[in-house]
Amino acid sequence: MAGKFELKKSKNDKYFFSLLAGNGQKILASEMYETKASAVNGIESVKKNAPDDSRYDRLEGKDGSPYFTLKAGNGQVIGVSEMYSSASARDNGIASCKANAPGAATVDTA
Repeated sequence: MAGKFELKKSKNDKYFFSLLAGNGQKILASEMYETKASAVNGIESVKKNAPDDSRYDRLEGKDGSPYFTLKAGNGQVIGVSEMYSSASARDNGIASCKANAPGAATVDTA
């Protein structure tokens, strides 16, 4: 089963999206956007930038948990992963993002 983007509207009338793997697990979450069009542009940016390994920052949370961010060409963060139990699990998440994002369909529930 292929990955997908879920586009949603928050309770405060902002928009956000998540990239889900084929098994439904969340790979990447976006920031909040003021408009639906901006969120859709964010999805397109993830699709474009996900295959490029240099767009990923491999980071650690305050508790030492590994996670990653995906950046656009201008350096702006366009998505953040969950916290992982190990660096190898984080790297698997990056591989999943690279594999799923470019061809993922968007499910609009906003």
